[in-house]
Amino acid sequence: MYFAPARRLTLEGARRMMATAMAMAEAERIPIAVAIADAGGHLVMLERMDGGRFHTVHSSTTKAVCAASNKRPTGSHGAQAQALDVAHAIGLALAAGPERWTAMEGGYPIIIDGECIGGIGVSGGSWEFDDRVARAAVEAIGASYRIDDK
Repeated sequence: MYFAPARRLTLEGARRMMATAMAMAEAERIPIAVAIADAGGHLVMLERMDGGRFHTVHSSTTKAVCAASNKRPTGSHGAQAQALDVAHAIGLALAAGPERWTAMEGGYPIIIDGECIGGIGVSGGSWEFDDRVARAAVEAIGASYRIDDK
């Protein structure tokens, strides 16, 4: 076989995810940045709330790209989900490129029928808050963040 059918994230899906994330942040008065990337790590949407720190744009984008690339939530684990100490986490970020890999929580893949169609990254709150908002945004479009969920 020389080609395969593929699903892709639509702008409407990205908008729904963005609206979910922004509503949660507004409700808790936490200014965040949210990035949504397609399966190839290309940016589909990016928003930073008023009062959000400028570095959160880069952090959220890196989280979205990393989650899409690894097909799993971002955090202090390697590509095969092995636990990483600080030296290895920094080394992996340097090897992959600081705009492509991060050990910070708040990035989730967007999985439909076992296929990764993109990633979302949230930055600006606590790691727990960023993580919770990103996960809720994925679920808002009926997607999963686990490759084994159908």
